[in-house]
Amino acid sequence: MVPSSYSYVFSPYREPIARVSPGRQVVVHCDDAFESRIRSREDIPSRSLAGAKFLNPQTGPIYIEGAEPGDTLAVHIEDITATRDFAVSCLIPYFGGLTSTALTRTLQPSLEEKVWIWKLEGNDLRCDELRMSLPWKPFMGTLAVAPDLEAISTLAPGPFGGNMDVPDVCPGNIVYLPVWNQGALFYTGDTHARQGQGELCGVALEITSKATFVFEVIRSRPISWPRIESPDRIMTVGSARPMEDAARIAYAELGAWLEADYGWSRLDAYQLMTQAGELYVGNMVDTTYSLVASISKQYVKRV
Repeated sequence: MVPSSYSYVFSPYREPIARVSPGRQVVVHCDDAFESRIRSREDIPSRSLAGAKFLNPQTGPIYIEGAEPGDTLAVHIEDITATRDFAVSCLIPYFGGLTSTALTRTLQPSLEEKVWIWKLEGNDLRCDELRMSLPWKPFMGTLAVAPDLEAISTLAPGPFGGNMDVPDVCPGNIVYLPVWNQGALFYTGDTHARQGQGELCGVALEITSKATFVFEVIRSRPISWPRIESPDRIMTVGSARPMEDAARIAYAELGAWLEADYGWSRLDAYQLMTQAGELYVGNMVDTTYSLVASISKQYVKRV
């Protein structure tokens, strides 16, 4: 599925670019977060992105046959393949986790702009300037369904998923999203070749890709926030500011999952999460922050 144009909002009002049936394998092509405008160390953001009115282009919406409001959409991520041999990261003026931002500007000047190019060589990403390699660990920075009413910028995460920048949205895992519209209206993009927790400078290793999905509709099983299942963990994502609210959302949703599907009482789930739960920051730079609460599957079933 190669798009002829991209969306810059998660919207319930856009016409679907395709309709697919649950269980069918779908390959989706995605541009990078910068519309491929940054391709070398000389392409500094203030020049290369000057004509870009919006960023983070999304492929979608894709209409999933049979999905109805109140259902849950299960997105099985089967594969992510790069469609070019390099990834880019950069410093953007007044953006990032350790600098003044557009929302927190002070009299301090912006950090100097800089671009890093990471060459994809097999399963390694090589940065000659840093004289090091890191493993290829791709994931979709953005995965979403259309919200209930609003058209929301693709830079934002929320209950609909969106720009969560969570490394566990990766091949081999299942992402569960609440459905508010007929057909669910699925969007994805912003592929990352890899990223550390927090996406500290605001820009992961951005790369173009084709991603392979299989969709499943879980009927009449509503959820409130995104959930992720790996072979050995269950995870929930909360997005908010301040960061502690994102943590509370994530853990509350994890407790609700333990209650609904694993037979735990609310108070016992609270105790289990206190002693065996884990928590990490997906992003600390977007419009709202995304945190992931999780627990190992070995603990969720009573002995």
